[in-house]
Amino acid sequence: MDDQQRGSKPTGLSRRDYLKTTFLGAAGLFAAPTIVPSTVFGKTAPSNNINIAQIGCGRIARVHDLPEVLKHDDVRLVAVSDLDANRMAEGKQLVREWYAEHQGSADFVDVRMYQDYRELLAQPDIDAVVISTPDHQHFLPALEAALAGKDIYMQKPFSLTIAEGRMLSNVLHRLGTVFQVGSQQRSVDPWPHFKRACELVRNGRIGALHTVRVGLPGDPPGGDPTPMPVPENLDYDMWLGTTPAEPYTVERVHPQQGYSRPGWLRCEAYSAGMITGWGAHHVDTAHWGMGTEYTGPIELEAAAQFASGGLWNVHGDFNVTAKYANGVTMLISGEFPNGVRFEGENGWIFVTRSGAPVTGSDPSANERESPIQASDPAMLESVIGPDELHLYVSEEQHTNWVRCIKSRETTVAPVEVAHRSTSACLLAHIAMKLPRKLYWDPVNERFKNDDEANAMLSRPQRYPYSVEMVKGLKG
Repeated sequence: MDDQQRGSKPTGLSRRDYLKTTFLGAAGLFAAPTIVPSTVFGKTAPSNNINIAQIGCGRIARVHDLPEVLKHDDVRLVAVSDLDANRMAEGKQLVREWYAEHQGSADFVDVRMYQDYRELLAQPDIDAVVISTPDHQHFLPALEAALAGKDIYMQKPFSLTIAEGRMLSNVLHRLGTVFQVGSQQRSVDPWPHFKRACELVRNGRIGALHTVRVGLPGDPPGGDPTPMPVPENLDYDMWLGTTPAEPYTVERVHPQQGYSRPGWLRCEAYSAGMITGWGAHHVDTAHWGMGTEYTGPIELEAAAQFASGGLWNVHGDFNVTAKYANGVTMLISGEFPNGVRFEGENGWIFVTRSGAPVTGSDPSANERESPIQASDPAMLESVIGPDELHLYVSEEQHTNWVRCIKSRETTVAPVEVAHRSTSACLLAHIAMKLPRKLYWDPVNERFKNDDEANAMLSRPQRYPYSVEMVKGLKG
């Protein structure tokens, strides 16, 4: 039986035990959804079309999420939402142009616009949503979408805090939401070598695994904090959402002209920086190869440089050491080549991206002769036998999600896997802030005997955007 059939078994904690100890304990926290998606009944049954809406119409939606969703004949992109009305209108126009080219009419689908995503979620004919919003705007739209009965594809990272991630994973499991996180390195399109590297490692081709080196960049300081008038097309208060009120400046949010890299990625109020930006990809690959997809580290220590002055204040250069219960040590640093290197008693395998980055402003992967290399090239020709471990085969991340909406099967990057890869990155970020070794309990998701560190597992949420205001939650 392969991983596609049974899921990856967590080290030190079986998946069955994990589900019992974590999800059942939260069974009474949430009310059942009151809206049934239209895929369950009627003309848009799973054998026919799926009505999908796009929440967030920025750069990643335009160059990645929308094109990958629209290409499916059994999908109808019926609505778009963005707090920036100009971006929302441009998102609708992009969809209309796609339908004009591929279906012969820009009016093939009547694409509706909702500046407030909550109005979109209230539409009963929408079956699923793609969430391509800033990091701090992942939690509430995903939570509310699940409670509204929608299936979800969401860009990484899974959450801004570990507490948000745990709640969201619990809710989505309870409701049976088909969820996929944008962890493209798990799918063979566009990078089949990540799965190949992890299968070779999991099947012992490098011997007993002892070290994983993850190469990630940092971010530069800068940004102009000078307050500016809020553009009329932007609902800035809702854009801030749960985060503290701050004066508007274009380099805090996103460009008003074009779709270059937005400033929010470099502000700690809205993102943890590259540790979750690229880290959500590479740490997820590390977990896949380590077999630790349903757990996390038990010890962490780190050092990092943080900018002072200016607007952008996420981490720059950094080093992280994380030890796991299975004896593997994961090292994360910008000093390593961008990618993941698995080191075992009999050799090593290194894997990185190939070709162009997903967006033009993403950091470039290292130029190498091959995106997968090994201490012994013969390892890369090794055949995985029928009785060995075969990892989940996913053609492409969005395609896998669409197929799972119909079959109601688990996706290649499901909710708890997404939470654990992101939480490992967020733990590293906490360790960057505290000058000592931290001891983590991955079952209860608490630091041991460290109130200061535990206080960093969540953040205060600003009214009226706090979770307590979400309809459908009990209590």
